[in-house]
Amino acid sequence: MDKKLPKVFANRIDKELDNNERVYVSSKKEEPSSVEVSGMNVNQKINTIFKSKNYIYKAEVEIKQQTGTIVKKIIGKNGDSLITIDNELIPIHTIEDIKLIH
Repeated sequence: MDKKLPKVFANRIDKELDNNERVYVSSKKEEPSSVEVSGMNVNQKINTIFKSKNYIYKAEVEIKQQTGTIVKKIIGKNGDSLITIDNELIPIHTIEDIKLIH
């Protein structure tokens, strides 16, 4: 089993490499992480939260209702209710105000 294996071709590197030193820097300013929702009704605020660039699949919001204020992570809207990550339905007509926390 003393077969000779073929030699592997490898190019010589004659120059200095700096591939990892090149970085892209954008001149675009970062947008604020909060979503401006003043002067809107509750449905408009909800739609603004879901359309924001910060919303991927869940948004942590503070929901003000007549019974008090709660903090929930919402993942979607189903007709006239919000769906939380805990699979709860919060009727939109019970919401007095909603605010994005993150």
